[in-house]
Formats: sequence, C-alpha cells, structure tokens
Amino acid sequence: MLMIFTCFVPMLCGIALFTVPALKNEKRTRNLFTGVSMLVMVLLSVLTALQGDQSLTLFSITPTLPIVMQGDALAHFFAIFFSVMWTVSGFYAFRYMDHAEHQNRYFAFYLLTGGALCALSYAGTMVTMYLFFEAMTLLSVALVLHEMTREAIAAGVKYLLYSIAGATMGLLGIFFLTTNSMNPVFTAGGMLNMENLTLSQNALFIIVLITLVGFGAKAGLYPLHAWLPTAHPIAPAPASAALSGVITKAGVLCIIRILFYVVGADVLRGTWVQYTLIALAMLTVFMGSMMAYRTDLLKKRLAYSTVSQVSYVLLGVFMLSTTALTGSFLHVIFHSLIKTTLFLAAGAIIHETGKTRVSELRGIGKEMPVTVWCYTIASLGLIGIPPTGGFVSKWYLAQGALSSGTGVLEYLAPAVLLISALLTAAYLLPITIRGFFPGEGYDYASLKKCECGKMMVVPMILCSVLVVLLGMFPGTVMNAIGTIVSSLM
Repeated sequence: MLMIFTCFVPMLCGIALFTVPALKNEKRTRNLFTGVSMLVMVLLSVLTALQGDQSLTLFSITPTLPIVMQGDALAHFFAIFFSVMWTVSGFYAFRYMDHAEHQNRYFAFYLLTGGALCALSYAGTMVTMYLFFEAMTLLSVALVLHEMTREAIAAGVKYLLYSIAGATMGLLGIFFLTTNSMNPVFTAGGMLNMENLTLSQNALFIIVLITLVGFGAKAGLYPLHAWLPTAHPIAPAPASAALSGVITKAGVLCIIRILFYVVGADVLRGTWVQYTLIALAMLTVFMGSMMAYRTDLLKKRLAYSTVSQVSYVLLGVFMLSTTALTGSFLHVIFHSLIKTTLFLAAGAIIHETGKTRVSELRGIGKEMPVTVWCYTIASLGLIGIPPTGGFVSKWYLAQGALSSGTGVLEYLAPAVLLISALLTAAYLLPITIRGFFPGEGYDYASLKKCECGKMMVVPMILCSVLVVLLGMFPGTVMNAIGTIVSSLM
C-alpha cells in the first residue's frame, strides 16, 4: 500500500488546497501543509523502495488489459528521483510565488502533478503508463498557464498540443505492441512475441519508431521539441525548473519502458530504427546547443539547453550498450540537479532585479554573488568539467558510444558531444564572466546587493553542492544504477 500512498497522498493534498478553507485563506498554513505533503511523498517513495519488488492490480479494463502498479528497480529509481527534485523546486516556490496571484491553484496543481509523476513511475503496463502520462500532462499544463496572460495561454496550448500529439503516437504503438506481447506487465529484457507477430517485422520497426519519437516529445526530441522554448520562459521559474529537470524525464522513462521492457534491446540493435533514433538524438543535441547560443532571453536560452542536454540521455539510451545506458541514468540525475539550479538562479535574478535578458546581466555577480556562484558551479557541471557530476555522466556516454558497435555513429556521437560542450561553455560562461568582471565603465557607486531570501538560496546551494559531491563520490548512485542496467542488457 505504500506504493499507492506515494502516488495518491500528494494528489489528495492537492485537492485539499482547493477545498479546505484554512488552507485557502492562510498562507503560512498552506505553505506548511504543502511542504509536509512533499516531504511525505519523498519519505513514502524511499520506504516503498526498501520493500523491494512488488506489484498490485488496481482493476482491469478487459481481461487482457489490467491497470497495474509495479514497483521494480526502475520504478523506485524514478519515483525517488521525481519526488526529491519536485520537492526542491516546491520549497523554492514558497518565496518566489509569495506575491503572485492564484497561489493556491499553483500549489494544488503542483502537488497533483507530483503525484501523477510518481504514479507514472510505478505504472506496470503500457496502458497504465499511458493513462498516467496523459494525467501528468493535463495537470502540469496549469503550471505553464499560471499567469493567464495571452502569452501564457499560447504557451500552455502549444505544450498541450505537442504533448497530446506525442502521446497519441505512443498510443498507436501501444495498440500494436500490446497485441503482440506475451503478457501485459512490463518485463525486463522485453516481452514481445517475435515468433508469432501479427504484422511484418518492418511494420513493427516503423511502429516502434513512431512510438519512441512520440514519447520523445516530452523529452524534447526533434522534431517535437518546440514546446520547451515556448513554455519555459512563460512559466514561473520554479515551474520551469520542474518542467526542465523533472517532467522531461517522464518522456525518458516511457522510452526506456518501451525500448527495454517491451521491445527488448536485442530486437533493435543494429537495425535502421536504432540508427535513426541515434541520428535524431545527435541532431537534437547539436541544434539545441546552437539555438541556446543564439538566444538572448535567459530562460529561453536555458530551455534550448534542455532540448540539447536531455537528448544526451536519449543518445545513451539509443546506443543500447551497458556503459552508455549507465551514462544516461547518471545524466538523468545530474542534468536535473544542474538545470534545476540554473532555472532557480534565473528565477532569483528575475525576481530580484527584473532582468530577463543575458545582455542585461553585466555585474550581476556583484549584486547577487551567492546566486551567480551557484549558477557557475551548475554551468561547469553542464559543460562537463571535473569534478562535477556532468563530467562523470558524459564520460560514460562517450565511452559507451565508442563501444556501441554502431559503425561511424560510434565516432560521430562523441564528436557531437564535444562540440555541444564547447557551445554550452559559450552560452553559459559569459554570464559568469561579465557578472563578476563587468569591466571598465561599470557604475560601482550605484551597486546594490539584492540577494534573494533563504528559501530561494538554500535549494540552489543544495543542488550545486550535490553536483560536485556526487561527481566526486558517485559510488552509491552507480551501484543503484548498475542494478537496473544489469537487468536490461
């Protein structure tokens, strides 16, 4: 039952924010209630993981379509990851949203979305996964729409359309894959009945490609990536951090489930489907970095960076090698910590100074030194400078690509990663350099310290410290990831 509580306790708490008068009218009471709800979600996800593998059938749509919650190693990994990172951005939002309108609505949908993410982690069948994937999309769109301006509504609609289009592509695959599966419950290594397919093998490959690209929309995979640079600049900063650091990984989770738990790595290894997916991931890595380099709007630059960096994860997944997959799981964690820090730092700058463009941030390190130091550490991690975690994950991704046996792609992929790292340095570090070293002509006389409050600073410091510590001592994380990867390859 802990698995069920992990999902539905935050959802029930989110509903309570809409209905309980004391929570609607008292800000401090609401913040305390929301904070405790998120911490309980984290605690329950950890306790569920300690119970090991478990499965529970909620109900059955038909005799062959059960709605199953399954707590395997992958589910526990993502449930803990989702709940922890969701809580970090949630606590930051208490201060950031302090003077915003409709705060109850924001935190209510925030808790509802957190519960849906945990439920998606524990989804045990393709149909269950689809239901919670759509629920997570419909609930999270409220975070993008929050300010209800014309731009926010347009961004929310675009996010919704891209997500539903991707999910519909995924549903198409679920129809065919369910029919050709030996059992409905996710099985490590794959569960397709390849000896008795109801369609040709080439048709199966086309269906699998459509399915993976569809779920890749949530992860920002080309060509369904365009919602990220539209939604991120409009959403409140803590929502942008959650979208980039957490919700994009929901697409990664679905792709891993389809690729390794339904189809099986051996079925696709060496096929045109694998090479197409690798090419799409490399294209997205390069394109996202180039667009980030050319963009002046701070949060939009970070959004394009997310397009690029999440495809690092997908590139490792599509390589279908043990080392590359290990790098992908590492990058799921480190990218989330890094990009959460970057978006929270951007939010702090916007909240305290009102500056939204990179060109306006000359001397910002003098005004907000702690924030910009956190931003700098996260930037070094995103580039992949040791001893940060970004170096560890990218090292495994490059090594995995070189040993993947994918022909010319195994050499092209590390080259693309290196070019992307150089572009990442080019679009992130100028903010640090001009922030701390504004140069001649800077008006030091009018300099005013405007560091944000502790509730916003502490989450940034926590994430930036973890980027370094987990990069220096990744052993515990590696052991957990090794358990998952060994069952898939």
